[in-house]
Amino acid sequence: MSGSGKSTAIAAFEDAGYYCVDNMPVELLPKLLELPIDSDSQLAGLAFVMDLREKGFLAKYPPVFNKIRKQGYRLNILFLEANDEILIQRYSQTRRQHPLSIESSLTDAIKTEKNMLKELRDEANTVIDTTSCNIHELKSLILEIAGQGKEHSSMKINVLSFGYKNGIPLNADLLIDVRFLKNPFFEKDLKDLNGESEEVRKYVLENEESRLFLKKYLDLLDFLIPLYEKEQKAYLTIAIGCTGGQHRSVTIARLIYEHIEKTGKPASLIHRDI
Repeated sequence: MSGSGKSTAIAAFEDAGYYCVDNMPVELLPKLLELPIDSDSQLAGLAFVMDLREKGFLAKYPPVFNKIRKQGYRLNILFLEANDEILIQRYSQTRRQHPLSIESSLTDAIKTEKNMLKELRDEANTVIDTTSCNIHELKSLILEIAGQGKEHSSMKINVLSFGYKNGIPLNADLLIDVRFLKNPFFEKDLKDLNGESEEVRKYVLENEESRLFLKKYLDLLDFLIPLYEKEQKAYLTIAIGCTGGQHRSVTIARLIYEHIEKTGKPASLIHRDI
């Protein structure tokens, strides 16, 4: 759907090592696949944005897709959509013109496009509703899908700290609430620091309950992570939340990340609300 986040999606695929083309004419796809690709390159795959900006796309794509499937290519269709209200809001914010709104209102154009794309949506391998996604959440979802295209690649682990007052991250696979820990926010000398500081770290870990919790949770992760890898999960997000996302969750996320990193597994650390 126009306005559903295709630009964000294609950027995420590019970040994941894919060769990407936006507004790709579908009839050129077989020709592009004939071009030689260096077998030693680190290319993760190919990703193309195709939509109703190309006149005749709906009539042209079925035979093209069938042809390349018969040639042995693994083709996955990722369909992005959002509800009408959000699409209207996004077009109002960006002030861009919907490709079908030249002779009709924006509301009518969105409804027309939805009807026109129904068969393609039904054929899609994956459908993502971006209605409640911000740019960062959509990018995380796309990166998870992009990782599935890399055969025999290691599961990538993302450790994410956040604040509940700003909402739960939609892409979290495992989520732990650490608001039971003593809150440095109420300490005058610690309030303006964050969980990456040594002072806050010592405060969070100074009592036995905090250290026992961390040990038990790390033991649980040590048990779970190999099981997720066994199931060939491409991307695992471990989210740790406190009230504001600045103190307790940041400290615990850092300690979890350091523990995973010592095992040699690919991991990243993001403090969403620091």
